[in-house]
Amino acid sequence: MSRSLPFATVVLLAIAIPNVSWAQTQPWLEDRRYTEGPGIQVGDFELHPGVAAEFGYDSNYFYRSNDEDPIGTLRLRITPSFSVSTLGLQRREPGTPPPWVQFRAGIHATYDEFFPVSGSEAGQDEMRDQRNVGGRADFQVDFAPGRVVFGNVHGGVTRAIEASNTGQQAESFNRVIPDGGAEIGFAPGGGLFDWRFGYNFTGTFFESSAFTNLNNFNHEFTTRGRWRFLPRSALTFDGRFSIIDYPDPVDKTDSHPMRARLGYNGLITNSFALLVMGGWGASFYTPTPQEDFDSFIGQAEVKWLITPSPAMDPQAASLSLSSLAAGFFRDFADSYIGTYEEIDRGYVKFSYMFAGRFLLVVDGGVAAVIHPDIPDLLPDGNTAVRVDASVFGEYRFFDFFGVNATVRYDTNITDAVLTDGEELQWQRFQAYLGARLMW
Repeated sequence: MSRSLPFATVVLLAIAIPNVSWAQTQPWLEDRRYTEGPGIQVGDFELHPGVAAEFGYDSNYFYRSNDEDPIGTLRLRITPSFSVSTLGLQRREPGTPPPWVQFRAGIHATYDEFFPVSGSEAGQDEMRDQRNVGGRADFQVDFAPGRVVFGNVHGGVTRAIEASNTGQQAESFNRVIPDGGAEIGFAPGGGLFDWRFGYNFTGTFFESSAFTNLNNFNHEFTTRGRWRFLPRSALTFDGRFSIIDYPDPVDKTDSHPMRARLGYNGLITNSFALLVMGGWGASFYTPTPQEDFDSFIGQAEVKWLITPSPAMDPQAASLSLSSLAAGFFRDFADSYIGTYEEIDRGYVKFSYMFAGRFLLVVDGGVAAVIHPDIPDLLPDGNTAVRVDASVFGEYRFFDFFGVNATVRYDTNITDAVLTDGEELQWQRFQAYLGARLMW
């Protein structure tokens, strides 16, 4: 296995750069409750066009350590979006059951332009070359929602834009990620019990020829169930088995991770919800022997619904726009170098909608991200402390127009140094002002 510069950047991708679960897209793209305005009704469909523009500052787009020439830049982001769906609950006649088929599809794209303001001249030139377009298109079709037998099919494709610390476009981590799947469920007894079986596919295709050996396919088979033994409480189970295949196994080998968790999800009162899940996970890398994860996994979360939930469904706690939650989860993920990474993360999230006009979202977390030994590069492994915090505020002058501000801070705290001298520590600060038109 060669130890070239591209290989070192793969190590940084695997160890230092945030996991995809901590996406740094705009908040309104992560949750459509924030994205959409009143909508435009066209027959039996709702249309939600929108466009957003932001301008601000990014202190370290390349994720470089303090002594590796971090480049500070002004950054312009323009994000048009569009979604179409069958009529939502607000537009259906009161008491009308949901239709037999519900449909939703959406697309968004983000254009980035950079205006570097600090760092070396060579680094600033590299920053100007980073202009690019990322985005996603997806759909979901639900069949027989609310009935005894129900199901869905879904799919999409993402173009993820992610720079490497070299600053070279040819060595960026830009990748195309198609995904799709289907699920079928059964809910006899008026919905007190339900069980689901599903399949999900995710592919990852790097655009840079330096990383095509990391292209992979992930086939995930899922099953999950819920039994509501009290009006607001439910026992839950979820199990997952994946087949992760690297067609060109030069730096990576295949694995067959399994996870199984059992727990409780419930509304204790109209204002408090509790989620507790625990189980076991194992990575099963082939060929053996290799470092494998084989340990406890789980999640615990308590949530205060500032706007109390009148619903009887335990899952209704996740639908409140105004809430405060605190929790912890432990899990593992496939790593692009070595085998796996273990993630132990505590987090808090606060969201509040004031008078239907001002939305405030504050979230953050502290995680221990643990990698086992990486021969010849990081012989003693690595445990990094990952800290992330963000604040998003938006004032909506009208239902279709709002101005917003976003502040975000991330850092990877570690004194680990690769055998080639590459540091794994970095910190990054971002701040933006923007405006959105949303229908």
